[in-house]
Amino acid sequence: MAIFGSNSNNSSGTGATVFSKPVDPGWAHNSKGGFHSFLEIDPEELNLSGASGVYLIWHAGVRPEWVYVDESNDLASDFHDAGTNTEITHFEGNGGLFVSWAPVRPEYRKGVVKYIETNFITLVKSACAYTNETKSVPVSPPLTSPKRQGLNPLGKL
Repeated sequence: MAIFGSNSNNSSGTGATVFSKPVDPGWAHNSKGGFHSFLEIDPEELNLSGASGVYLIWHAGVRPEWVYVDESNDLASDFHDAGTNTEITHFEGNGGLFVSWAPVRPEYRKGVVKYIETNFITLVKSACAYTNETKSVPVSPPLTSPKRQGLNPLGKL
């Protein structure tokens, strides 16, 4: 798990990693280079039981929007929980829900969630317990693979 290793900039002299530009955390794609349909995904089949990181859910449609972001110590379990949350699943009718996840190290997860929630503007508030003192960790949005034109799924940040 090299996320935020060599792509970061430590200019503070404190030993703490400082991020000045968004980092690609390695968002997951389906076998076609696109993204998984959230309500159709089988997290156990994808070996996500016990896998950790950050995940992001969005809806497609005429006016796509980011729906929910959270950190996880068990993506499979948290996907099942989110799949029963009506605040999230309510948006399925808006062109379908999609999901991607990235293997973010534990010390950066709350900062990634804070950055996404603040800058991507999600519709449902995260359960992540970050604080005002949590330093935002800038990440790029999930992008389709190069064979799918490398576009942000929403076409915007």
